[in-house]
Amino acid sequence: MKTAHDLVLAAKSQCREIPIENAQALVQSADVVIDVREADEYATGHLAGAINIPRGLLEFKLSGTPALEPRDLNVVLYCKTSGRAALAAVAMQGMGYLHVVSIAGGIEAWVQAGMPVVKPVQPLFE
Repeated sequence: MKTAHDLVLAAKSQCREIPIENAQALVQSADVVIDVREADEYATGHLAGAINIPRGLLEFKLSGTPALEPRDLNVVLYCKTSGRAALAAVAMQGMGYLHVVSIAGGIEAWVQAGMPVVKPVQPLFE
């Protein structure tokens, strides 16, 4: 019986992971950056310009959003540590997307490398 870890390892062998040293340049040149974490994780901080599509909704959102339907988009995916992003990359490849990469180490590696994160400001109700 396979575990989640087994599935992630298999996905990582089937997708392109970019090292954190190259991530910022690819993020800046991407057509779309997708944070596949859950909404509450995204709200704690995310890459500038990233859209949030939780892993469990990815295929449905891609199919239902005309701007995300072109299969030749340059897509960068990330999650917390890169497991969900690798699974998402393989799913997108299966849907016919041609240029999908995942950030190795996810947002944790991004933050550790000192790269910028957008943290939404919560409104004050006084």
